[in-house]
Amino acid sequence: MLKKLIPICLILFSLSLIDSVKAQHHTWHASEQLEDRPLFPVHFEGSDFADRREAVLDSIGSASFAVLQGAPSPMGFLPIRQSSEFYYLTGIESPHAYLILNGFTGESTLYLAGRDDRREYNEGKVISVEDSLLVKEWGGFEHIRPLSELTADLRAMNDHQEISTVYTHMSPYEHTALTRSMAYRTLSDRDQDPLDNRPGRFELFMNELSALTPSKEMKNLDLIVDEMRRIKNETEIDLITASTRLQGEAILEAMRSTDVGVKAYELEAAAKYIYHKHDIQDDAYYPLIHIGPDAFMNHYHNSVRPAKDGDMILMDYGAYYNYYSSDMARMWPANGTFNPIQRELYSFYLMFYENILYTIDLGLTPQQIIKKALEKTGNDMEGFAFTEPAHEEAARMFLDSYRRSANNPLMRMGHGVGMAVHDVGNYTVPLEPGMVFVIEPQFRVEEEHIYLRLEDMIVMTQEGAEIISDFVPRDIESIEQIMAQEGMLQEFDVQFLEE
Repeated sequence: MLKKLIPICLILFSLSLIDSVKAQHHTWHASEQLEDRPLFPVHFEGSDFADRREAVLDSIGSASFAVLQGAPSPMGFLPIRQSSEFYYLTGIESPHAYLILNGFTGESTLYLAGRDDRREYNEGKVISVEDSLLVKEWGGFEHIRPLSELTADLRAMNDHQEISTVYTHMSPYEHTALTRSMAYRTLSDRDQDPLDNRPGRFELFMNELSALTPSKEMKNLDLIVDEMRRIKNETEIDLITASTRLQGEAILEAMRSTDVGVKAYELEAAAKYIYHKHDIQDDAYYPLIHIGPDAFMNHYHNSVRPAKDGDMILMDYGAYYNYYSSDMARMWPANGTFNPIQRELYSFYLMFYENILYTIDLGLTPQQIIKKALEKTGNDMEGFAFTEPAHEEAARMFLDSYRRSANNPLMRMGHGVGMAVHDVGNYTVPLEPGMVFVIEPQFRVEEEHIYLRLEDMIVMTQEGAEIISDFVPRDIESIEQIMAQEGMLQEFDVQFLEE
């Protein structure tokens, strides 16, 4: 009986499959729903953000409340990108959202704008106050309130006799390709403009908040959240590792695609293909692709010079992957082979660089790591010879600068990496699990405009240091082998502007 049923089942399945195929061929499209874009982060659970809010509530205490301002609607044809500060505690990407963390009640209130039906009809769904039940279920917020109620609620908080302090962020908000230090640079430039008196958005908000809560002392929330962000959890490290993998593959493709005559924007095009093929969120910073002496200006960008035979190339170009970035740098010769001088200087630099890299371990401070690396380098330098006296002098000055720095217990080796490519938090302290950072020693021969920099991503685990960018070679032999391979630019060499 069973043997007779199997052929019948196969026939019925085949008929249903044929009907399905026919249906697809008799419709405009086969997809059934209007959009399938996720409304909430896919890599984090809502409870991850709730746990972070709980940690902030514990830190501010019962006599305080905190207020956070989310990112506004972007100007122009751009997608909303939430500020790092707001996203870190909410996971919500809706524009003009606010968050109040009430230390007295231990509750979180999210404020959202109302639904814009016309915009959603044209651009797709945006989480709004009408989605309160959905947002509560996902994110664990105790209250969802309309944005129109925010001002009245802040005035009510000002009248609360048991609360004495209001916390908020007192630094520029981080955004696409925007670290805190770069934001301050923009504000500094603006201060020199006699006809532009705009303060930063964070400063405007602080002024508004102070006017609404005049009876409360205002304190800096950065000091609490920055320290939280210094230690990454497993999901954050997974996203940083994915971003690092993309950056490494982009740099490897740039190596393969390099020929004499290549320009920085061509290597950027190859890197962007790798990035966009794997759905990056955006550039973490403008591409630092240095041809020859461009590298001497270590943040030079938008170079148009073609690489000459004998030039070195330095590439440092990363992307955001779901709000998390990476940062690494590699150097290689434009013609594919290190000449004797390039080999000599690069080998010296690499020796010291890896002495630092492979000394990194749990419990050590940057100062202790550098001192140990210098001790090892002292032995390595004994058999190291330079062709040019000026190069030897520059090498000794380079090491001497580190010896002087090592007298400072608060010295740094590089910078943290996470939601910002220059991430917040104190990295002068002993290394502990969850810290993610780079080292980037910078070696110069001033009179010849020679500049060398490598950069690697290091994750501290329970076992010690893991160099997650190690799959991108630093040694001369491996770099030359990669450059011998055909790259994307050679395979798809389409030239039409020159014709």
